[in-house]
Amino acid sequence: ITTGLFLSVLSRSECVCNSNTKVVDCRGRGLYDIPRRLHPDTQELYLQDNRIRGLGSMAFREIPLVRILDLSNNSITSISASALLGLRTLQRLNLANNALRELDKRLLGPIRSLSHLDLSHNSLWGLPGAMADSLRNLSHLGLAHNRLTRLDRSLLEALGRLDSLTLRGNPWRCDCQLIGLKLWLETYLFKGGVVDEVLCSQPEEMRDRDLQKVPYQLFHACMTTSYNYLFANIHHLESERLLRGSLPECEPKQRPRPVNLRHAIATVIITGVVCGIVCLMMLAAAVYGCAYAAIMAKYQRELKKNEELAAAQGADHATADEKEPLENAIA
Repeated sequence: ITTGLFLSVLSRSECVCNSNTKVVDCRGRGLYDIPRRLHPDTQELYLQDNRIRGLGSMAFREIPLVRILDLSNNSITSISASALLGLRTLQRLNLANNALRELDKRLLGPIRSLSHLDLSHNSLWGLPGAMADSLRNLSHLGLAHNRLTRLDRSLLEALGRLDSLTLRGNPWRCDCQLIGLKLWLETYLFKGGVVDEVLCSQPEEMRDRDLQKVPYQLFHACMTTSYNYLFANIHHLESERLLRGSLPECEPKQRPRPVNLRHAIATVIITGVVCGIVCLMMLAAAVYGCAYAAIMAKYQRELKKNEELAAAQGADHATADEKEPLENAIA
């Protein structure tokens, strides 16, 4: 498609384009759907302030190189799970000021380059934890003015590169389920992150209190509740185990493991080698014992012989000593 055709097509769809910057501006044109036959080299598409109500499957397949996509201030209520399929280079996505209630966990699946995501001023009840992998490179996340009461902890842990976060205007329920967000916010702010505020909406005694300023003492009951819940589960599991133990006929029998011939042969060979080594060691010990016994017996015989010889020589000397004084007396 030539540049001239590019300009004419966009003029028929009442959009303004810039062939040098590859920007398509369709703001405030009263559009009900995504314009057709967009130039494949388009890198920025602005569709805010229109009347678009939904995004179908592969709605942007004609512009796979788009980096900035602005759909804010429309009437979007639903987005197909494959609406953004093929947009691998998408960096900024603006869906603010629409009527979204939920997002499919597969929506951002193929996108890994997203750095700016604005979902503020919708009716979102939450974000799927499965989206975490697609949000790891985010530097800005806008979630203000939705219907969020809590956020998935796995989603928060994935936001390692986040610089700014907007959370105000949500009906946060500041109970034990939100202590994870409080802990994460403290770490996030310590690392230099920027966040507006998290004002509690429920329970009534904590209404309009900033979660960051709520002392941990108010969450003390959470620990007791968690321990009680844990011990209750342990007791329940133990009861089930005892119940199954009283009905042995209901317990599933373990299936015999199939015999592996190669493992069996290897086991026999290893056993034979070990037994051979043990036998050789026993034989060596027996030979050593016999040799030692023979040497000790010979030594004992030599020792006894030397003792007898020494005793005989001692007796001879004693007899000679007795005879010498007698001979002197006679003389």
